Amino acid sequence: MTTSVLAWWSLLCAVSLINVMAWSVSATHLWRKSMSFDTPTWASIRLQIILSAGYVFGCAYRSVLPVFDVKRLCLIDTWLSSVIVGRSVATIAELCFVAQWAMLSRGIARTSENRVGIMASHAVVPMIFVAEMFSWYSVLTTSNLGHVIEESLWGLCALMLAASYLHALPRTQLEYRSVLATFSAIGAIYALYMFLIDVPMYWSRWTFDNEQGHQFLSVTQGLADASGRWVVSHRWADWETEVIWMSAYFSIAVWMSIGLIHLPLLRPRLSSSPTAVNVTPLTH
Repeated sequence: MTTSVLAWWSLLCAVSLINVMAWSVSATHLWRKSMSFDTPTWASIRLQIILSAGYVFGCAYRSVLPVFDVKRLCLIDTWLSSVIVGRSVATIAELCFVAQWAMLSRGIARTSENRVGIMASHAVVPMIFVAEMFSWYSVLTTSNLGHVIEESLWGLCALMLAASYLHALPRTQLEYRSVLATFSAIGAIYALYMFLIDVPMYWSRWTFDNEQGHQFLSVTQGLADASGRWVVSHRWADWETEVIWMSAYFSIAVWMSIGLIHLPLLRPRLSSSPTAVNVTPLTH
C-alpha cells in the first residue's frame, strides 16, 4: 500500500472510531435522561438515535472497507468488500440519514405552519429512495448515467430543504433563526457542490466511456459481477478521485447525523408574537 493511500485509509478508520464513540456517548447520555422527557419528545429522540446509528455505523463500515463501486476497486481482499455488500450498507445508511432530516423538517414545518416545509419533508425520503435505485443501476451496469440522476436528486432535495428552512425563518423565534439559517446555507452549499462538481464529473465519466466504446453490463450481468468480483488496489492514482467526497462524507455528514439527535431538545417558550412560533419536539 502506498504511503498516501495508507495515510488516507488510516484517517478514515480513525475518524470512524471517533464517530462511533461520539454516537455512543450521545445515545447513552440521552437514554439515561429518557425519564425526564415527555412521551412524544422521547419517541422523537429515540427514533433519531436509531436512524443516526444506521448512518454512523454504515459509514464506519465503509470507512474501514472502502469500495470504488463502478470500478470494483477495494483496499481489503474480502467478500465484505464486494460491491453488493458495500452498496447495500450504503443504501440503508443513506435512507436513515435522509429520514433524520425529514423528521427535523417536518417538526419545523408543523410548528411554523410552513406548507413548503411539510411538502419537502414528505418528498425527500421517496426522492432519495429513487436516487438509490439509480445508484444501484450505475453500480450494476457500470454506467455512470445513473449516478448523474442520483446526484441530481440529492442536490434537488438539499435545495428543497434549504428553501423550506428559509421560508420558516420569519416564523421562528429569534434565538433559533441562526440554526435554520445555518441549515439553509449548508443545503445551498451542498447543492452547489453537487450541481457544479459532482454531477458534471459523473456526466463526463459517462460520456468518456461512450466515446471509448465501453460495453456496459446488463443488470443481470452486473449482479453476478458485483457479487463475485472485487479488485484490490493500493495505488493512489486509482483512489484520488474518490478521496475528497469520501473524506467529507464519512466525517462531516456523520457529525451532522449525530448532531440531529440533540435537536429535539430545543424547546423555546411560546411567544405571543404572531411571527414567532414555538419549536416543539419533533414528531414522526
